Formats: sequence, C-alpha cells, structure tokens
Amino acid sequence: MQVGFIGAGNMARALARGWGDPVLCTDSGSGRAQTLADELGGEAVASNQELAERADLVILAHKPAGLAEVAWEAAGAAKAVVSLLARTGLADVRSAYPGVPVFRIEPNTAVQVRRGVLAFAEADAPEDAALRERVRELFARIGTVVDVPDRLMTVAGACSGVAPAYWALLAEAWVDAAVKSGMPAAMAGTLVREAMAGSAELMRTRDTLAMRREVASPGGSTARGLAALERGGVRAALVSAFDEAVGA
Repeated sequence: MQVGFIGAGNMARALARGWGDPVLCTDSGSGRAQTLADELGGEAVASNQELAERADLVILAHKPAGLAEVAWEAAGAAKAVVSLLARTGLADVRSAYPGVPVFRIEPNTAVQVRRGVLAFAEADAPEDAALRERVRELFARIGTVVDVPDRLMTVAGACSGVAPAYWALLAEAWVDAAVKSGMPAAMAGTLVREAMAGSAELMRTRDTLAMRREVASPGGSTARGLAALERGGVRAALVSAFDEAVGA
C-alpha cells in the first residue's frame, strides 16, 4: 500500500520512520517533505492533487485549519484517507472528502520506534470493513491499535498522544533531582530511563495499586516519597493537564 503524506511535520516523520518505507509527501513550503524523502526514499511531490492520484492511502498530517483548502486540491483524486487532524471529527473530514473512505487515527510519536499507541475511531461504515482491516494492519506494524468512539478521540489523545512529552518532563525532573544530590547526569538519565521502561512493562501484568504496594513498605522511603508526591499535588496537576489537553 503506497502511503502519501500531506504534511511532513513531526507526526508524519514519526510514522514514516516507523514504517521505514519510501514515501510520497508534500508540505506547504517548509522543505520538510524533501528532507523526509531524502531520509527514507520516495519523493516530495509537487502538489497535493498529484500525491492523491499516486497514493493508495492519503494521510492528512497538515494543520486542522487547512482541511477545506487541502481537500479542494486532493478530494477528487483521493482513493482513501486517514485523518490525523486534532479535534476534527469523522463527519467533518467526510464532508470535505465526499464519497471517499475516511478513517481517523490519533497516534503518538513513539510510532517511530514501533512502540506507539494509535487510537482508531470506531467503524460506522460496514462496507469499508476490508479496507479498514488493511489500514489497521498497516498501523499495527508500528504500535498498539485501540478502537475508540469518534466522540472520545480527543480524550484518547490526552491519554496517549501527549504521553511522550509528559513522560519526558517527569524524567527531566527526576534526573535533575538526582543531579542535585550529586549524581552525574548521564548516570541518572540511564537509571531513570530504564526504570521507567521497566515499570511500563511491569504495568502490563498488574494494576497500579499492586505495583505501588510491592515497592512501598509501610513507613519506608518509597512510602514517604509517594506521600510527598501527593502533598505536591501530582494527581491534581495531571488532571489539570488532561483538562487542558481536551480543552475542558
């Protein structure tokens, strides 16, 4: 399946790197499309219409505000469309691409190392079932695909789409604390990074309360640290961050 990206920014680049296949891509004049094509093979295409004509699957990776303008160029030639456009429901994309099979996916940048999470708006067009399965298989190559109602896709993005940035911020603060206590930054970075990765794997096998109880002995250093996090408002801060991400 030949994929074509309209937009060659961070998410398009992450997806393309995860697949590792030659790509067709366009941009709005930034030069990123040519850079991406140079890196992975493929071609920076002259126009969105040409890209839509040559691609089996058009991935909308441009700014949401450009939906109507891009569709004016590409809709007549597109065979199938995957929208990555934030806060843009399936109905809006289908209206812009009438008669074209449209899918909506919310990925995160971990797709570039094939460990992404991809929220896939639930199907409501049975006639596209075979194509939907092909699209699912394509994206499953680079992460875990989770079916989510279209109305909850923004919420899904606040769960997983933002995760690499949030985890990076937590890791930075953790490393900074270790450096403050005299540990070299590189050493602290390795300890924190690998501890986070291992903890994520552990979380696949048990719930979060069980994980905490396994580590936190009553009155011990972990218990005191957890209490400090609670006093510091970690839960409230995460809820506030979530609300900001969904626009609540």
